[in-house]
Amino acid sequence: ETATSPPVILDEGDIELPDILTDLQDKTQLTRRSIHRILVESGRLDDFKRNPQQFIELAAEIINRAKRLALVDGIKYQRIGAEEYYAQQLFETEELSGYLKSMIDANKSVHEQVIYQSDTERTFAEQLEKNEAVKVYAKLPGWFRVPTPRGPYNPDWAVLVEKDGAERLYFVVETKSSLFTDDLRNKEGAKIACGKAHFKALAAGENPAQFIQARNIDDLMSKCQQ
Repeated sequence: ETATSPPVILDEGDIELPDILTDLQDKTQLTRRSIHRILVESGRLDDFKRNPQQFIELAAEIINRAKRLALVDGIKYQRIGAEEYYAQQLFETEELSGYLKSMIDANKSVHEQVIYQSDTERTFAEQLEKNEAVKVYAKLPGWFRVPTPRGPYNPDWAVLVEKDGAERLYFVVETKSSLFTDDLRNKEGAKIACGKAHFKALAAGENPAQFIQARNIDDLMSKCQQ
């Protein structure tokens, strides 16, 4: 006589589900609060229980695709003085918020106000506003990151400069109080070095963007002449 085993019934509560917030945070670099809001408003959390790993992979892909689309939301038309310029609207879906004491009014930025995090950044923004060669600039948001072997790096600025009658995009300007890598934390210095290499490679191709490390407008303009 052959004995047969009774069927095993798994209760949904017995299955240990992955930490979806942590996994998606690692894959998208968004905050847990933002991810929670996305998941709740999607109305698809029941699908997570059916196939957790596939749900996480697909959710990460969709979120990252939305982030990439945010970078190309379109061209924002702006009139600056008597001249007209087109500026890439990187921040159409990024809410501008901050303490009023950490904001200054701007005419050349893609926003009406610029949020600064240090006296160095405030001074730099004021110098950008006053310099005639600067046509458009942007304070890059926290989600704008350059991947490096030492981890993602969030640069500070993108600046469009007119030089010899031609406009050129100096895509990243790193405003540190010291320009000496030894004065920075080792990890930070390594990321800056990787950022320079990243944009040097872009400049060698069709994309003319250049990485410039500067602490004031004089540093920026002197390197624009090189």
